[in-house]
Amino acid sequence: MTHLPDEFQFSQGSLQDYVDCPRRFQLRYVEQVAWPAVQAEPVSDSERYQQQGEAFHRLVHQHLVGLPAERLTSTVADVELRAWWHSYLQQGPSDLPPARYPEIGLSAPLAGARLVAKFDVVAIAPGERAVIVDWKTSHHRLRRRWLSERLQTRVYPYLLVRAGAHLNGGRPIHPEQVAMVYWFANFPSEPERFGYDAQQYEAGEGYLEGLIAHIRGQEGEFAMTDDERRCKYCVYRSLCGRGVQAGTMREMEEEPEAGDVPNFDFDFEQVAEIEW
Repeated sequence: MTHLPDEFQFSQGSLQDYVDCPRRFQLRYVEQVAWPAVQAEPVSDSERYQQQGEAFHRLVHQHLVGLPAERLTSTVADVELRAWWHSYLQQGPSDLPPARYPEIGLSAPLAGARLVAKFDVVAIAPGERAVIVDWKTSHHRLRRRWLSERLQTRVYPYLLVRAGAHLNGGRPIHPEQVAMVYWFANFPSEPERFGYDAQQYEAGEGYLEGLIAHIRGQEGEFAMTDDERRCKYCVYRSLCGRGVQAGTMREMEEEPEAGDVPNFDFDFEQVAEIEW
């Protein structure tokens, strides 16, 4: 039986870690091993990219809660961040419902544990439709097939239906009313949209329940991934005997199947919460 910390809550990030590599999940969340390695080289580029992602999410959040675009624009000095920001202002997601909830968190009990998510934006027309928007700052445009297989695409719509009624005037949100949009800062005219329905909701619930139950029932040392490409971008690679040198950001983006390996898009669930 897996002994997780008392305060542990499952998220799309932790579940994705398990699906990608059970051993990484065990080291990160069960044993809570802090390993002194970097995710990618050069470190300066990796850190700068994460900071840019944080800054972009912060800008959009501040804009959605009412700060004037002109005032926010004057604070942006970084050239790439400024390009993302202008793309958002000029070609951001269109036709969103009027009630918008940026950086909203939802949670629900599942399989004897708790499942949580923090959404970039949930936009709702009460009683009619609900749109989840997730900002992506990856340098390459993530493929639809890859996105469809990510835990984020399963967890977010599921939790909105399961736990989002209070955002909908107290009325249930039906699966058919939900859509999820990935918006790419480097490809603003090419968002990826996923619909949702009752069949997906039921299948998703069954899958997530089974996955969480399986993780909680694990014993001993978890298996390492068979896909050693993933190890190049994992901080535990040397601990697992899978190499010492980190992969480079350039190598990752030039990978023929780049959509199938970890990307450096900003993920709120993998870093400390930003103080807004």
